[in-house]
Amino acid sequence: MNVSSPQLTRTTSSTETLHDNEAVPPPPNFLSEDKNTDGPTSSGPQVIPSHDKAEHVEMHQEEESVDTRQIITLPLSDPEHPNNWPRWKKGLVMSGGIMAVIHSTLGSSLPSNAVTYIARTFNVTSELQQALPISIFLAGYVFGPTVCGPLSENFGRKPVMMTSFLLFTIWTMACAVASTWGSFLFFRFMCGVTASAPIACVGGIFADINADPRARGRTMAMFMVATILGPICAPPLSGFVAENTSWRWAFGAAALFAAATIPLVISMPETYAPIILSKRAARLRKETGNQNIIAQSDLQKKSFKYVMSVVMTRPFRMLFQELIVSTTCLYLALCYGIFYLYFEAYPIIFLGPDSVYGYSPGIAGLTFLPIAIGGFVAGGIFMSWDFILARAHARKAPWSQREESRRLPLALVGGPLFAISMFWLGWSAKRGVFWLAPVASGVTFGIGFMLIFMAMLNYLSDAYMTFAASAQGIASTCRSLLGVLLPLAAHSMFQKLGIAWACSTLGFLSLFLGMVPVLFMIFGEKIRANSKFCQELKALHEKELEEKERQDKSRAQQV
Repeated sequence: MNVSSPQLTRTTSSTETLHDNEAVPPPPNFLSEDKNTDGPTSSGPQVIPSHDKAEHVEMHQEEESVDTRQIITLPLSDPEHPNNWPRWKKGLVMSGGIMAVIHSTLGSSLPSNAVTYIARTFNVTSELQQALPISIFLAGYVFGPTVCGPLSENFGRKPVMMTSFLLFTIWTMACAVASTWGSFLFFRFMCGVTASAPIACVGGIFADINADPRARGRTMAMFMVATILGPICAPPLSGFVAENTSWRWAFGAAALFAAATIPLVISMPETYAPIILSKRAARLRKETGNQNIIAQSDLQKKSFKYVMSVVMTRPFRMLFQELIVSTTCLYLALCYGIFYLYFEAYPIIFLGPDSVYGYSPGIAGLTFLPIAIGGFVAGGIFMSWDFILARAHARKAPWSQREESRRLPLALVGGPLFAISMFWLGWSAKRGVFWLAPVASGVTFGIGFMLIFMAMLNYLSDAYMTFAASAQGIASTCRSLLGVLLPLAAHSMFQKLGIAWACSTLGFLSLFLGMVPVLFMIFGEKIRANSKFCQELKALHEKELEEKERQDKSRAQQV
């Protein structure tokens, strides 16, 4: 790198610090308004006066002193900004993220059709305990995202993803060699904790590399398809392996598969702009010997107190202070809990001699595949809707300019389909009814489930941009809570209510909470207007776009 290329100038200003209780930390691009329009306008590192740093963040003046720091920023026009990466580099990030998600979600339901063999190995006879291998994994999902999401916003996406995936592979292999029921459950919990990192971070990673809402929506759609593909592939895998070899080989195969993916995860570049900027500043200090060069992202406090009081509490503050986050978490929690309850309900209907249809573990596992088919159909519906929306936006149709119109219509379709699928399953799963009738309900279930998640999670990412990982992390935590609890209640509920009314109860609950996207369509704009997080982030994004336009005009004039 040419040392002379960064345009650095000495600045003098007052020393300023950030409050620990700030509502919104600096944005990911750290683009500040440079008041000196006669200064350099290159796309490389730019120096800004210290008094302009971290706009829209509460600041106070401690004392007057001479500040010789030289502050660099990462404009949207910079080639190193993740939005400007070439397609192959973005493709690498997307491939690594999707594979990590598939491994994470595959591990969640891996014991489902092998639980009979696992229970026999450890002499477990209680039906409640037999639900624990899945529930205890999801309990790890509860705790993991509240740590992984904020840490990825403070230390970068790559170290969190890489470390967690390596540990996930180790804990999965540990499950394969567990000697006691207690150790097996402990290893499953640790698998869940470490597997939660992709669930919490990948949404933020995809937001990092795609500033355009349309591109971001497409990558989030692929992310969601990956989240359903893993759990659905696990039951036939564990069923066929367990009945032909040993249940331990199901976990061994999953661990080997994960190990083969480690090089891809390690090769993923860092996507979080503040960390990229910090590394650039460190490189410039080393190359120039000028220790006064500092990244604007490094001005933010990163002490232990700050991390614990601001970074780690951010997801919970968003949950209790942001109506969009809290209601979205509630709706997605119910849908997610029902999804994992199916891994207990389907065996009651299809698996073993005591079920309605009496299938073997491997064949019973195949009954989950229509749900995956529904997920892929939902992906096609999303792409079609995206095309319709793009055309409407191009002709400036009024409805296409609303934030809610871009994402939520898919949830308005998915919500009723999701509820209908449960009534369909419950009232068709009877002796004498052809097996295809209840199995086919999985297609409708998969379509509804995926459309709900695609719509609501994209809506969260669009609304909270910089803090997408925190919003996604707390959403993951909340939905994992019901993912833990509902499967534990499955056997009792189905025994007391019967298959038909147990499924109908879930269907009625889904219809009720399906009103959440309807209310967002009506009141969403007002809710966002009253949201401090949304308004601060919107203002920062607009300022970044203005700065980019100013730089483009300046370069055009120079040419």
